[in-house]
Order: sequence, then C-alpha cells, then structure tokens
Amino acid sequence: MAFELPALPYSYNALAARGMCQETLELHHDKHHQAYVTALNNFVEAKPELQGKSLDEIILAVKGDASQAPVFNNAGQHWNHILFWQNLSANGGAIPDKLATKINGDFGSVDAFKDEFKKAAISQFGSGWAWLVLGKDGKLAVTKTANGSNPLAEGHGKVLLGLDVWEHAYYLDFRNRRPDYITNYLDKLANYEFAEAQLNAA
Repeated sequence: MAFELPALPYSYNALAARGMCQETLELHHDKHHQAYVTALNNFVEAKPELQGKSLDEIILAVKGDASQAPVFNNAGQHWNHILFWQNLSANGGAIPDKLATKINGDFGSVDAFKDEFKKAAISQFGSGWAWLVLGKDGKLAVTKTANGSNPLAEGHGKVLLGLDVWEHAYYLDFRNRRPDYITNYLDKLANYEFAEAQLNAA
C-alpha cells in the first residue's frame, strides 16, 4: 500500500492572516511534502524488506544505517510533515488550561517554555526541526533534530508540537528572519489544542 500525501486540515489561505501565506502552503505541502512521499514510495517499491511496514516501522528499521539514509530522510520528512500540518491553526497561539498548567509546572512559565523553544529552533544549524515532547520521565522537554530526523527515531518521547525550520518553511513570509518566524509560530500559529490532545493521549 503506497503512502499518500494527507490533505491539509484547512484551506490554503486559512493561515495567511496569521503569517503563513497561501503560496507558502501550496509550495510546502504540494511540492516539498509530495516529493518526500513520492521518493519514499519509490524506495519502498525497490526494497521488499520494507514493503508492508508502517511509516514508524520503516523509520525505526533504517535509522542509523548510512546505506539507508535516503529512505530514512524521506520517511522522516513524511512523518514530520504529517504532524506539522496538524500543528498549525488559524486560531493558534492560545494555550488551553491543562497544557498551560503542565508547561508552567515543567518549565516554570509559558514564557520560559517559549524562550527554550526559540533557542532550540534558532540554534538548529542548517535544516531541521524543533520539538515539544513529553519525555519518558513524564515531563515536557524541548529538543531539536537535524534534517529529516525526529523524536521517534531518536527516542526523545511523544511529540506534542514540531516546527519545521528548513528555509522553505518560512522564506516567502519571513525571508531570512528565522527568529521572527519562530516567534510568530509560537504566538499565532501553534495549535496548542492539538498539543493538549497529544498530551491527553499519552
């Protein structure tokens, strides 16, 4: 069964007033994400040992194997983007009570969480991702990964939020101002209701 590009959970222009224009979504979703899905399907078709495996199973099966890096990168980016689209909302930025309480307890304050997330996202050299995860110790933590890797592959815990800091994610809207893109995400686009649902399901 071939992997498929999921539809966006909102219209292409739904986030324009919040700092992510229609052209960004069209290019990022329809071109970049689709390219990862197409490449992944081609790799799986050529590798019988990967056929019939779930996306999670493929990522865990090929991680750390240099000869399988192209498979890992495309599978990882498909996984990352499935989550990323759910991380964005036209009503983003408002943190529901249960998640806010957990953030305050584990980081000290919402501002402290945002500062830590910004530092991780800004300091990820080159392409990659910043994440809010529920660690195996039951506490929230901020982490980052390079290129197509993610907390599933690196054992960081359950993902609540993930921000794409590859340049194609923000260049049309923010040019080279990655810090402004990150701040805008945390304050206006982040779907904290999704994050709380992930927390509740953990």
